[in-house]
Amino acid sequence: MWYSILILIRKELQALFSTTQSIRMLIMPVILQLLIFPFAATLEVKNSTLAVYNEDGGAASIELIQRLSAAKAFPTVIMVTSEAQLKEVIDDKKALLALRFPQDFSRQMTNGQPTLIQAIIDGRRSNSAQIAFGYAQQIVQQYALEQSSQTQLQAIPAQINVENLYNPNLEYRWFVLPSLICIITTIGCLTVTALSLAREREEGTFEQLLVSPLTPAYIMVGKMVPGILVALMQGTVIVLAAIFVYRIPFSGSVWLLYLSLFFYGLSLAGFGLLISAMCSSQQQAFLGVFGFMAPAVMLSGFTAPIENMPPFLQVIGAINPLSHAIVAIKGIFLKGYTFQQTWPQLWPLLLIAAVTLSLAYTMFIRRSGQ
Repeated sequence: MWYSILILIRKELQALFSTTQSIRMLIMPVILQLLIFPFAATLEVKNSTLAVYNEDGGAASIELIQRLSAAKAFPTVIMVTSEAQLKEVIDDKKALLALRFPQDFSRQMTNGQPTLIQAIIDGRRSNSAQIAFGYAQQIVQQYALEQSSQTQLQAIPAQINVENLYNPNLEYRWFVLPSLICIITTIGCLTVTALSLAREREEGTFEQLLVSPLTPAYIMVGKMVPGILVALMQGTVIVLAAIFVYRIPFSGSVWLLYLSLFFYGLSLAGFGLLISAMCSSQQQAFLGVFGFMAPAVMLSGFTAPIENMPPFLQVIGAINPLSHAIVAIKGIFLKGYTFQQTWPQLWPLLLIAAVTLSLAYTMFIRRSGQ
């Protein structure tokens, strides 16, 4: 019986690697996303344009503007001389953020009096604009703190000393690449398993598979293993690229990383076989995979924290295998998770795999007429 399963697995792998198009489908997404995601998927704000309306013209405002222009976030500073120009640069998207200095800004700073700088944010690009405003706010606060200590000749007030654990320099690639391991393997594993049974039906070999000595359970094992192998292969490529190309430190254990990838692949195979059992053609299976991928990534915590979502979406996120896999892989990569620390993310993957594989088996039996 196990020999027959191995033959089925070999048959599936031969179908995957039989044509150049199939090989390209498995390799190209990995290469493209490795080249694009670490640079494009970032929340950092660089090379933005800052507009400044300086009604003051004093030494304090000029020095502060020079500090803002020296920041990496604002290599370009547009000086405007009227409210109309200020509105124009925001309306035409020439500036992401605008600062307006009042007429008595320098005098009030010199006298140690409180003063306000108006910040105008482009709400159409709210996320980037808020981040840019945070950069500008830090520069203004630091300058105000220095001026306060000089003018009042008193001790500097209490400050917060920030230490960034696990990512000291806040390199966004350190966040993206471990998450990318899960996202890319999701595409590969789901595609392979979702197309397996649908391909048999489309090619007219599904009935031959049913009359073989293999039981439906063994057939599902034979269809599931190639998808998990593809996930492990693609995950290995991304791990090696993250460590040796992008120089991201790996703090955990290799065996635990692959154990997590295996459990994740198992849960993905359950979803893939469930999609495949419900579809009659490969086109339907493709649509099912992409219909799963979009909400899975959105509800995984990769783009936005799950805790910020409404309660019903948090429940959906809890049954999303990607949300557990990202936490586990990122923890192993950056935090050096042990098995005890990883297990709270692993057992939900096993539970999801058990439920989805059971549903897929039920659908397979029902559609095969056994």
